[in-house]
Amino acid sequence: MTQPTWSSLLRLPSGPVDLSALDTRATPGFDGKKADGQAALQELGPAISDLQERLFAAGRSGGDQRLLLVLQGMDTSGKGGTMRHAVGLMDPQGVSIRAFKAPTPDERRRGFLWRIRQALPEAGQVGVFDRSHYEDVLAARVRKLVRPAVIESRYDAINDFEGELAASGCVVVKVMLHISAGEQRDRLAERLENPAKYWKYNPGDIDDRKLWPDFQHAYELALERCNTGAAPWHVVPADRKWYRNLAVTNLLIEHLQALDLGWPPADFDVDAEKARLAAS
Repeated sequence: MTQPTWSSLLRLPSGPVDLSALDTRATPGFDGKKADGQAALQELGPAISDLQERLFAAGRSGGDQRLLLVLQGMDTSGKGGTMRHAVGLMDPQGVSIRAFKAPTPDERRRGFLWRIRQALPEAGQVGVFDRSHYEDVLAARVRKLVRPAVIESRYDAINDFEGELAASGCVVVKVMLHISAGEQRDRLAERLENPAKYWKYNPGDIDDRKLWPDFQHAYELALERCNTGAAPWHVVPADRKWYRNLAVTNLLIEHLQALDLGWPPADFDVDAEKARLAAS
């Protein structure tokens, strides 16, 4: 019997989405405990490093393949931790990370996808978006920053944009880190108890907790409306940090493996260069 892939286990089915029905503490694809998961993550280091180097080499040799990891999730869901522990297994010279905050007035005038296009990874790179263009249908909907008709038009614009990316050789890996309200409370409390984590704390996070149902609904709509064959959504249970890191790393490995990249052939005479080196 074929072992299910991480992509198949975590990929969101098409149709309406009910986040309350998805267990935030589940560990699909892994039966071990925390220590087992942490050990398994470290064992993946050589594999993801090799795959990323192949992608980087292909880009340096004229290939157009690239990968974009889109990380979305409620505050404290672990976007930063995922970058440290999963993305951190790769060579930083081949990784570009962009964190998106509220758009500036100039960015707003240019259209919501303009700044996203400026931050896309180059050929051979793994790009990571800490939040993304989805904030323009999430926070924008919840906070009523634009008219509902504008939000509706943005879903189609996002699907067209991501379809263009896929057609151009960019693999789009979209991950929602699914955390529970209770786990978020515990993580915020931990930040308030630890002076070394005060810098992570934002008093506005407490205010946003009052909007939790609205944000969950906005996510459900975005996940449903923008879950395409070219750029499907993956929902990763994020209450267990160790599982979150392991799952995202395995998703990256599977998508990099699917590129089936070999090493670029030499564009010089190998034997002649060996002779020149021996004589030098």
